[in-house]
Amino acid sequence: MAGQPPSGPPDQGGGRHRPLTGLENAYDLFSAVEVAATVLCAVAFLGWLLRMRSNARALSGDSPRYAWPWVYAGWIVPVMNLWVPRGLLVDVHEDSAPDKRLPRVVNWWWGLWLVGRLGTVGAMYPGSSEDAVVRVYTDVRFLTVANVAVVGAAVAGVFVVRALTAAQQERMQGLGHGPDQAHGRTRLGARG
Repeated sequence: MAGQPPSGPPDQGGGRHRPLTGLENAYDLFSAVEVAATVLCAVAFLGWLLRMRSNARALSGDSPRYAWPWVYAGWIVPVMNLWVPRGLLVDVHEDSAPDKRLPRVVNWWWGLWLVGRLGTVGAMYPGSSEDAVVRVYTDVRFLTVANVAVVGAAVAGVFVVRALTAAQQERMQGLGHGPDQAHGRTRLGARG
């Protein structure tokens, strides 16, 4: 196998395992850091999205198309996770800036996210970390494309947050509300 140590895969069969190489240990460490960073980013993003939905509802007076549990469930329910998260952001934008087109970065973000997630699905099936190492040796190009897409989605996500937040703040200012006051609230969407 290309790139694999001459000693073969970590699982030698028959209950024998060879010691992991430095690269394999680094992969395990990187994977742990990646999971931690993903969890932190997800918590921050979902908190932002909940706040934006609340603000959008206050600005438009309309109920959101998706009930609040979909903010979470939309990412994990199979098939629904192919469109609900993007739909949540589209709704926020339409309610916050009804006279403006959806920023292109939202579609770039979602496209990159889908490529990355769908590309890593095959790599994330159950198994030991040794199985993951073998997949890295055998599917390196495929995993690289998927990981680059996820990183691209993360970068695009920063621009999505900035674009939608700016659109919402512009609408608040256009209605005569500062960022800290609207509809009798201390901050738009937060009860005061």
